[in-house]
Amino acid sequence: MEGSGGGKHFILVHGLCHGAWCWYKLAPMLRAAGHRVTALDMAASGAHPARMDEVPSFEDYSQPLLDALAAAPPGERLVLVGHSLGGLNLALAMERFPRKVAAAVFLAACMACAGRHMGVTIEEVGRPSQNQA
Repeated sequence: MEGSGGGKHFILVHGLCHGAWCWYKLAPMLRAAGHRVTALDMAASGAHPARMDEVPSFEDYSQPLLDALAAAPPGERLVLVGHSLGGLNLALAMERFPRKVAAAVFLAACMACAGRHMGVTIEEVGRPSQNQA
């Protein structure tokens, strides 16, 4: 998305057990460079009011990001940045809103299985490893 002054609109997604606060150094630098920045709290994270036991699915956990993309005006293309587990949030959002994403940055992040639907990746993440079985 083009922001005021030709900057991009960055959507920042935290990793597990974090919140929007974890972007406190990056967000001001992006803004100083002329970009718009939205740092989100995923469900039951950061300042989000839900408790984790009130979030039954990964889609529900990702809902703040999905809502942000759904609310973006037509023609607006966003730059998504996800850290750690936030990479899976990005993959889900990219699947749902491919025309609203200009680029995605996976910062030391989980990535969806290549060529497979996001649901397959979520199943794989939740499955015990062979060493745990």
